[in-house]
This record gives sequence, C-alpha cells and structure tokens, in this order.
Amino acid sequence: MTKRYLDMDVHAAALRRLDFVFEHFSRVYVSFSGGKDSTVLLHLALEAAARRGRLPLDVLFIDLEAQYQETIRHVTAMLGRADVRPHWICLPIHLRNAVSGMAPHWLCWDEAAQRRWVRPLPSAPGVIADAALLPFFRRGMEFEEFTPTFAEWFSNGEPTACLVGIRAQESLNRWRTIRNRRKTTFGGMPWTTRLGPRSNVFNAYPLYDWTVEDVWTATGRSGWSYNHIYDLMQAAGVPLSSQRICQPYGDDQRRSLWLYQILEPEVWSRVVARVAGANYGALYSGARILGNHGVDLPAGHSWKSYTKLLLRSLPPMAEYHYRGKFLTFLLWWRRHRRQFGVAGVADAGIRDPERGHNIPSWERLARVIIRNDWWCFELKFAATQNEYDWQTAARSGQYLPRGQRRRHGT
Repeated sequence: MTKRYLDMDVHAAALRRLDFVFEHFSRVYVSFSGGKDSTVLLHLALEAAARRGRLPLDVLFIDLEAQYQETIRHVTAMLGRADVRPHWICLPIHLRNAVSGMAPHWLCWDEAAQRRWVRPLPSAPGVIADAALLPFFRRGMEFEEFTPTFAEWFSNGEPTACLVGIRAQESLNRWRTIRNRRKTTFGGMPWTTRLGPRSNVFNAYPLYDWTVEDVWTATGRSGWSYNHIYDLMQAAGVPLSSQRICQPYGDDQRRSLWLYQILEPEVWSRVVARVAGANYGALYSGARILGNHGVDLPAGHSWKSYTKLLLRSLPPMAEYHYRGKFLTFLLWWRRHRRQFGVAGVADAGIRDPERGHNIPSWERLARVIIRNDWWCFELKFAATQNEYDWQTAARSGQYLPRGQRRRHGT
C-alpha cells in the first residue's frame, strides 16, 4: 500500500494527534510498559495533558513479575511523578511459556509460587495487588483479555482513549493494525481503533509512523528520562532493532533469555528458577534441539508417525490444543489442494525455496511441536480471542477427554 507523507515531522504529527485525543475524549490513559516507545509516548502525553489542564494523567502498567531491575527502577520513577495517576497491576495473569512443552503457560504473581517469584511485590503508590480492587478480574485471566476489560472498566461508559506506543516499523502485524481498512476508527483517523462494536473505548497510536531512530533522537534532544537497560543492551552488542523488554519466556522473547545472564546476573538465577524450561530455553533457543535448525527423524519413523508420537507425549490440554490446530490446517488444505497444485499432505517437507515452506507436510506439523510453537505460527496461524476464551475454559478442565476427540489423520 502506498505511503502518504505529511507536511510535518513525526514529532509535530504526534503532538497534533495527542491534542486531538485530549480534545475529543473525556477519559485518557497511557498503556505503559517501561520500554523506549511507551516512555516517549508518556513524556509527550504528559506535555499535552499539561497544556489542556488534564493532569494528573492516568497510566496503566501491567507488571509481569519477571522484569529487568532497570525497568522497575524506571517504572518506579515515572509512575512516582506528581503528574501521574498510576495503575500498577501486580495480579496473577496467565502468560505464555515458550521454553517448555510440558508447561506451556505460567502465572505471574501466583500466590502458590511466591517463594519462586523473580522479585517481591512492589510497595510503590498505585500498586494493585488485591484482585478485589478490580471487580472484573479473575485469577488466571489472559493478558490479551485483561487489557480490553480494564479499558472498558476504566471508561465507566464515557468516551475513552487508550494511548499505545506501537510503531508500524516494528512488525508487519503492527503495520496492519494501523492500515486495517475493516476496523472502526474515530473521526476517520487511521491511527485509532475502536475496541469493540459497541465500545466507547478507542486505542490511539500517536507514534505509529516513528522509527527507532526518531525515538532515541527525541529522547536525547528533549533530555527525557529513559530505561537504562537499553544502555546495557547496546554495550552487549544488541542491535537497535532487537532491543525490546517484555516477559522473557514468550515465543519471540525466549531468544533473548541469555541477556538476563549478561545484563543482570543477579536476577538470572531467579528468572531461570521461576518457570519450567527457562535454563533449557536460554541454552538451546538457537539450536537444532528446539527445531530452529535441521531436525533428524528418529529411526523407524515416518514424519506422520513421529508427529503422532509427539502428540501422545504431550499433557492432555496441550495435546488437544495441537490436535485442533492440526485438524484445521489439514482440512483447509484438503479444500484448497487443487488451487495450489497439491495432491495431499506429504510426509517430508518439500525443499523448494520459493514455496516449500507453504506446502503441507507431516514434517511441518512435527516441527511445530518440537519448536513449542503454541500458536502454530509455522502453519500461518495467529492467536484469536476465541482461543484465549477456549484456554480459559480448558484450564478449568472443560476440554474434551481423550476418547471424545474428533480425529482427522492426527
């Protein structure tokens, strides 16, 4: 899609967008992670709120327990400002654990695992560690479920904007978030997205057209405070494009687990001990043992029989999850095979650089399990709200028992 350039720089454009937000929304809050993008957004939003007499500004920070110490120092400083009204969430939220096939999720701030917490509960102003303070919360909510539910609760039925510091440069998915023509925007502004069909809440992305260089240029020229973990990442040789902070056990984040050992060795032992497979993931996230390079087929197995063996080795909920994904994948290819010139599902993958990664094979299915690719990105899936809802039910034991599952070649 063709880009349309504005007659101003990105800094001026962001200020104009923020003025628009404060003019049209009676309630505004910043979704803050402690990272570079949300930090710049918070500094800009505080300036805009001050111009409009809208201070203190509400700020949401979802603390995922396993955080860099430098991040918490920065968050404490930013949320402790007199012009900020903090909502520092420290509740048991369900998160992805991509470093273990046996325990594919973990619960941050889980009271039952308090002895293994990466760090103690913070005692700063605005910390919400009592679930009773948020009437909508239930133990084990998905992160992706918590954020929109909080937004609706915070809005109290009034027009509300949630300021989010995502940039289209970061990923194709983020670019699609901005350019999606089917979404509902506010006032025709493409950098806004309505939360739901009847919602009064809109997400706003004032920095969507910024580059990482813009972020650091604005920080340096304005003299804004920032998270100094980025200085340590730079010293460790991490390129600007890869410098991110988030919970360390996710599908993409596990590749950077080793950074804890280098950047904050005093935290490393607690990060490793917190979830199943963390040390294993840090050691082998780039190795063939996790399917990131060539995987050898065990003797006496076809890829089909090996896939079935891998499925049977999983815990019941994980097995059911992958079987459902594989069923959808195989049925789709059965309906579309003529369109792609494919006779059926091959056993081994086709070594064709042009289209081999898109052709169905049992080898691809096996790699999904070996890589612990929970959302099956290798098969071109993406996580959906229905799946988050299903996982909530599944953790309550409401998934089908083994004998009642539909089977289609898996």
